[in-house]
Amino acid sequence: MTKKVTIEYNDRIVRQFMLASVLFGIVAMLVGVLIASQLNFHELNLAKWLTFGRLRPLHTNAAIFAFVGNMMFAGIYYSTQRLCKVRMGLDWLSNLHFWGWQAIIVAAAITLPLGLSRGQEYAELIWPINVAVALIWVVFSVNFFITLHRRNEPSLYVALWFYIATIITIAMLYIVNHLSIPTSWTHSYSVFSGVQNALVQWWYGHNAVAFFLTTPILGIMYYFMPKAVDRPVYSYRLSIVHFWSLVFLYIWAGPHHLLNTALPKWLQMLGMFFSLMLWAPSWGGMLNGLLTLRGAWDKLRTDPVVKFFVAGVTFYGMATFEGPLLSIRSVNALSHYSDWTIGHVHAGALGWNGFMAAGMFYWLAPRLWGTKLHSTAAANFHFWFGTIGILFYVVAMWVSGVMQGLMLNATTADGTALQYPNFIDTLQAIRPMMGMRVVGGVMYLTGFIVMLWNLLMTIRNGQPVNETREITVEVEAEQDTMSWRDTFQNDPVLYSMGALLLLMGWWFLPQGANLISLLCAVAFGWLAVRKFQVSHGTWTTWYERLLHNYLPFTVLTFIAVVLGGLIQLVPTVTVNRAKNIEDRLQQVYTPLELAGRDIYVAEGCYNCHSQMIRTLVPDVLRYGDYSRLGESIYDHPFQWGSKRTGPDLAREGKGPSKKSNSWHYKHLMNPRSMSPGSNMPNFAWMSESPFDQKALPAKIAVMTTLGVPYPVMEATEIKMKALEQGVTIAKNLADEGIVVMPDKQIVAVIAYLQKLGHYDVPELENRLGTTPLGVPLPKPGSPDGYRAAAVLK
Repeated sequence: MTKKVTIEYNDRIVRQFMLASVLFGIVAMLVGVLIASQLNFHELNLAKWLTFGRLRPLHTNAAIFAFVGNMMFAGIYYSTQRLCKVRMGLDWLSNLHFWGWQAIIVAAAITLPLGLSRGQEYAELIWPINVAVALIWVVFSVNFFITLHRRNEPSLYVALWFYIATIITIAMLYIVNHLSIPTSWTHSYSVFSGVQNALVQWWYGHNAVAFFLTTPILGIMYYFMPKAVDRPVYSYRLSIVHFWSLVFLYIWAGPHHLLNTALPKWLQMLGMFFSLMLWAPSWGGMLNGLLTLRGAWDKLRTDPVVKFFVAGVTFYGMATFEGPLLSIRSVNALSHYSDWTIGHVHAGALGWNGFMAAGMFYWLAPRLWGTKLHSTAAANFHFWFGTIGILFYVVAMWVSGVMQGLMLNATTADGTALQYPNFIDTLQAIRPMMGMRVVGGVMYLTGFIVMLWNLLMTIRNGQPVNETREITVEVEAEQDTMSWRDTFQNDPVLYSMGALLLLMGWWFLPQGANLISLLCAVAFGWLAVRKFQVSHGTWTTWYERLLHNYLPFTVLTFIAVVLGGLIQLVPTVTVNRAKNIEDRLQQVYTPLELAGRDIYVAEGCYNCHSQMIRTLVPDVLRYGDYSRLGESIYDHPFQWGSKRTGPDLAREGKGPSKKSNSWHYKHLMNPRSMSPGSNMPNFAWMSESPFDQKALPAKIAVMTTLGVPYPVMEATEIKMKALEQGVTIAKNLADEGIVVMPDKQIVAVIAYLQKLGHYDVPELENRLGTTPLGVPLPKPGSPDGYRAAAVLK
């Protein structure tokens, strides 16, 4: 039995998110052009709230959450209503989502330039804003799932699968990575530290790219590309393989951001292994998108929407080929900390996200305002000018990254000395490429400004339209009736779980047993294939029924993404603690050093300086002995970094890298006075601004709660210790003719820099021969799974 229902879609919310995306996108690109220019012209660091270290997080957060976030919500709200044949769940939830998200963006735009930051890439926002993000995400999720519950189309289309994966995975990632204990309304410390923090951060950072910048845009691709070319998706079966393999594999790949570091080697290899496996589903999705144009390739010549979509999907293929390539340890030894990574990220952000957004906006605008696009010629200009801009940018960063990596890693013929011992030499060599990046960025920005004009003229020529559609609804449609037993007790799920357990045995069991587990996994896989061949109709029927039940589908998706996180994070968080460190153990920061570290984080110094000497000969020759796991065990947050525009600072306060207090003072006041050619901003205001003494007791109390072994101290004692150390440094500076008060920020930062590289060696009594878990210790000096060599006296 059927009935006809008339639906008026809520397209007003789509228009709002779309316009917000365009405006914030241009702002993000303007900030990007400014910070790219600052790398060549340090004079453009015009004030302390406009320095590179403070603006770079603003650029990344604006590009991700303001530009792509608003674009994603526009696409999801438009397509979900039509795929479910129902208006979005509740209008007031839609409005709360829109205005709440814009308020978050404005709050980020205010706080980040003020130096209020958590100091972790893509996760810099302070804790009150993070709470707001979580609450608004819940609002979005509730609104989305209400829509699914009320849908008039029983089966879930492919795009909805990717939206579901995005919603549940981003919630999990964001909450776990942002777990913090506040010290004030504007400051907190992450509950994770050192290697734990590094792993959790890049589990989040990599998968924020996967599930915020990739999966929702793939859902948009699966909806809008067929609409644009008036063709069905090339292969429904390929879309099934694409979805499940992508959401399962992506979550494991985060450790490839930490190759050759103090991260346990088994995690590095696991991240590399799953990163390489991502080639298959990523290219499967790309081909499924491009081949959707079969029979409609002629539209590529005439329709700018199709141009943008095809180029966007092609850039997706390029970026997802390059990503696994960069996860190979030998390649990563060259690319990491260099501009190659910057080029890789922007190929995806500008080519994939930016062009998919432009294509969607050009397709939506005429429909949302009931008119035709104002200028096809302007849209074509945007496409070609933007494409050339991307190529300028990405090629410049490829050349710059390879050049910088080769120079930093170059040694003499006997391998005992560096060919380019002065870091500034590499910086000078890549300046032309950094200039070319600015040119490419300006071209890309110009294209988006042209798009804004084109869209505004289109809006001027039309009137807002909410589409009204009459649909036929089955009164007693079979949907959302699957039991939990039917969800889990079936061949597809049982065979998948069994194969996964056996593969984990191959990875984690001792030698010999792991080979048996691998052979069993192969045999189990063969049985699964045979079973599918014999009863594929049963498997197909089960999956088609699953698509009629959004809640079981959501639960299975959550299980697929949560497994990788649990297997990686739980052992690292529970085992890698100070009591289990057999090698070097970080010395606890004094109150003044802690204040200096917080200033270092607030100024965004981690954007240009790493604190992780890799297990590579050139790194050791340049910076000193490679970093051990225990040397950052009390760092909340960790500061390993991901880009070296300046040298590594892990041993800045000890050994051959150690410099005098006066050197650091002069370098902070005017970097070029000590390092000619440096592009580092001046931090002269630090000599006039006092550090926050009042905040120190609360900060040390939180650090103690987190397990940092501070002695019991009264608030007055904490402040006095900080000032006493400040007086010592101030006296030392005065001996060299530099007058500065002991309570200034520059003194605190100097104290922190002089502490870097200091460690203690734990007592090894009753530990000789094995770790606390009974694992044999490595040979002295050899990097093992813990990246720590046994220190034997």
